[in-house]
Amino acid sequence: MGVGATEAPVGAGSMPKGRQLYVVLGALMLAMLLAALDQTIVSTALPTIVGELGGLDHLSWVVTAYLLAATASTPLWGKLGDQYGRKRLFQASIVIFLIGSALCGIAQNMAELVAFRALQGLGGGGLMVLVLAIVGDVVPPRDRGRYQGLFGGVFGISSVVGPLLGGWFVDNLSWRWVFYINLPIGVLALLAIAAVLHAPSRRERHRIDYLGILLIVGWSVGLVLLATWGGTTYAWVSPQIIALGAGAAVLIAAWVLVERRAAEPVMPPRLFAHPTFTLGSAIGFVVGFAMFGALTFLPIFLQVVHGVTPTMSGVHLLPMMAGMLVSSIGSGQLISRTGRYKIFPVLGTPIVAVALWWCSRMDEATSTLSTGLRFALLGFGLGMVLQVLVIAVQNVVPYEDLGAATSGVTFFRQIGGSFGVAVFGSIFSNRLAHNMEGVLRGMPPGFDPAAVQGDPKAMDRLPPRIRGEFVHAYAESIQTVFLWAVPIVLVGFVLTWFLREVPLRATSHTRDYGEGFGGAPTYRSSQNEIERALSELMRQDAKATELYARLGRIAEVDLPAGSMWALCRIAREGTIRGDALAERAGVPAEQGRPYVNRLVENGLVRRHDGELTVTPAGREVAGRLVAARRAGLARHLEGWEPEEHPELARLLSKLADESLGDDADVKVFAGTTPAR
Repeated sequence: MGVGATEAPVGAGSMPKGRQLYVVLGALMLAMLLAALDQTIVSTALPTIVGELGGLDHLSWVVTAYLLAATASTPLWGKLGDQYGRKRLFQASIVIFLIGSALCGIAQNMAELVAFRALQGLGGGGLMVLVLAIVGDVVPPRDRGRYQGLFGGVFGISSVVGPLLGGWFVDNLSWRWVFYINLPIGVLALLAIAAVLHAPSRRERHRIDYLGILLIVGWSVGLVLLATWGGTTYAWVSPQIIALGAGAAVLIAAWVLVERRAAEPVMPPRLFAHPTFTLGSAIGFVVGFAMFGALTFLPIFLQVVHGVTPTMSGVHLLPMMAGMLVSSIGSGQLISRTGRYKIFPVLGTPIVAVALWWCSRMDEATSTLSTGLRFALLGFGLGMVLQVLVIAVQNVVPYEDLGAATSGVTFFRQIGGSFGVAVFGSIFSNRLAHNMEGVLRGMPPGFDPAAVQGDPKAMDRLPPRIRGEFVHAYAESIQTVFLWAVPIVLVGFVLTWFLREVPLRATSHTRDYGEGFGGAPTYRSSQNEIERALSELMRQDAKATELYARLGRIAEVDLPAGSMWALCRIAREGTIRGDALAERAGVPAEQGRPYVNRLVENGLVRRHDGELTVTPAGREVAGRLVAARRAGLARHLEGWEPEEHPELARLLSKLADESLGDDADVKVFAGTTPAR
């Protein structure tokens, strides 16, 4: 929430319309797709990248660096966008993302690739958080839920397409094209946004918590390094690991102190006083741990142990993505209909645990059908948990903490993903080194084990018997990874039983598809969250004709729906030409004229030289219709106390005014004309 807010006037003419709107939305969807793809597209290319650049022990950081940078930067991008305008910052985030992509494509070693992935993640965080904010700037309130649902669906597409694209580029071009492909698409989005996005955005003054953001990055990186290096690069009791642990603890303590004093903390410490937030964050951490860890190491299993191509490893992952999409969409629909949500994480987490245990039994002899069933079960369990945690948290926190709580749950899920990849990588490296020792005892003198251990593709050059032993060593190592994940997920299962289920608020019945598909870290203020939910509820309203008829009965206005639409539109504009009003309604002037005639005859509108002007009586009638609409919207906010939060009261009035006489309601002119 800003300490002071001013709104740039956004009139009807300032928003893009028609083809221009579709160009803007297309460019925004391309940008969102780029950022979302780069969470998954690298997974199927990792074995080849490691084979060319070496550094198997750094493999997990190719994924972790992107996740950490994107997660930590989202609140900064969000607040800067609120304060300075989103268009230029969005363009800057695209440029940073493209520079990072180009540098990743030319990286010559793993250290460079990891650093450039962090830069890419910094830009990706801006793309993900600013896209939906810009949608709110350019799309009328009634349509926002529909369009934001489409953007959420981009995450579903990226989760399916990412591994396939990564594998295809490796097989047909080079792993470097995993990053180069971003350049032409990003430039196209950049040019389109520069050319057609002109709508001003709402500006809010913020006191940005720079120190809090830096401390989050510090302790997150410290803990992930601890998980990565502990027991592999350094012993657990080594001075380096002890220093890392102590440093992370100090940074966490400093972060808590800073957040308590910050005017606008990134994550207010008081959130952790809510048991549901603490439990939701912990369960989200576990789910992110399992999801991103699996997405990173399953392609390695498929390519090294089963010997499939990178493209086919992406195909083999489709059952997991399909299971995730089916269960996330299905659970969201059931929650909306029944209002019950606790059952889904209670059932989903043990399904994930069983699937991970089943994956730990895979080896080089496991059939394609069997691996597909295991992957589908894993995805199905994950999808049952992903969006429920956000719903549970949003349903219990007070309004002032709504935005921070939503961002906090997704933050801990992303951090869990970073830890999952790091811990899985550490376990894998340890176990692989141990398994290789047994295999190497039978190798001829002079054999270089590092060549095979650091480059999985080097096994293809070995004799069949020796290669089989190395493949089995890889299989056992990856088995251990999934086996260790089982107890962690079971801890999450225990935590789900302590989630408190309370009756859903009306706004919690709306679905955020970005969360349902395990999407990106988010930054939305409390007002943004309420506006998103109200927009979705408005989209689910009755047909326009029925809505206006109901409002007419409540406000005691005896006019046909088309006349009420025209009155509200004319009242909003003050004065408008008749032909312009017909154009806004999307009907021929002769079709709309009887509705306007009714307003003129009743003294609500004055016609002069083709111009229509609302009269004082007409403004009073339009005001009654808007008041009836506002009262209906206010019922959706039961439990949020809009009377205690002036910005919520202003939001209700704004949405009520903008949603009457808008372009989404032009169907009120279909059918018969009113009696004269």
